[in-house]
Amino acid sequence: MMLNMDFSKSVVIGTRNQEWIKSPIPGVERIPLAREEAERGHATSIVRYKPGASFPAHDHPLGEEILVLDGTFSDETGDYLAGTYFRNPQGFLHAPFSKEGCVILVKLHQFQETDHVHVCIDTSTAKWHPGIGNLQVMPLHECGTESVALVKWPAGEHFQSHTHFGGEEIYVISGEFIDEHGRYPAGTWIRSPHMSRHDPYVEQETIILVKVGHL
Repeated sequence: MMLNMDFSKSVVIGTRNQEWIKSPIPGVERIPLAREEAERGHATSIVRYKPGASFPAHDHPLGEEILVLDGTFSDETGDYLAGTYFRNPQGFLHAPFSKEGCVILVKLHQFQETDHVHVCIDTSTAKWHPGIGNLQVMPLHECGTESVALVKWPAGEHFQSHTHFGGEEIYVISGEFIDEHGRYPAGTWIRSPHMSRHDPYVEQETIILVKVGHL
């Protein structure tokens, strides 16, 4: 089941308009965005845990990256509300579950070989920093050429036209992201290839998760 694995092509998926697909784990459903194989390798998905759903303990070859979008995601280390950002490196073992249900954005098997850092950030309380223009930025992780951050756009902000060295991946958390190619409401996942270019702006306050330099 190879899906959207040609990184030279742009991909745009409105995840809130997609159907949930059952996973091999009872009570866990997902919306696949990119996938190398059915149950292993590179994968990016929106995953929904129904109340009481749980996974057996497992490791993550080449890491696991998670943003909790809704509800409460839990494992042996605690309960994590919407807005929590994780990076679980290879060798990190856990058995996740959700008592009340949750929705998460998950990226598997995508860490660089030298990236062994465990990250857990509550973005609802972490500090915003001034960015270019009137943007605000919340850095989440950097390794080599890869950089991950939340970016808050105030209403009416227009960013300069720019090129993505190493590609760009965006998930629109709230508001609506816009460029000359289209309009992307909350829940949209966008992957743009190496050296792609766009001229982005917003009309309303918008928060996006951005990863650059990794493709």
